[in-house]
Amino acid sequence: MSKPSKTDFKRLSKLKDKDINTSDIPELGEDFFKNAELHVPAKQAVTIRLDADVLEWFKSQGAGYQTRINQLLRQYMQAHRN
Repeated sequence: MSKPSKTDFKRLSKLKDKDINTSDIPELGEDFFKNAELHVPAKQAVTIRLDADVLEWFKSQGAGYQTRINQLLRQYMQAHRN
């Protein structure tokens, strides 16, 4: 993210489910789940050449670095559509 979040994550992590106000979120009934479909984008293995320092930086962020690279590429793609 380019701007730091103003969310108080420490406070949120201490909240219990019963203390969260969900009154503005409608309940999802049986009909919703009967017709719900899960759509997961197909993954394709590729070979890509990255600068060594870029790859090392992503790896240093911990497990899931390939997923993070994919998320960034998706954001770039969506920003440049049309």
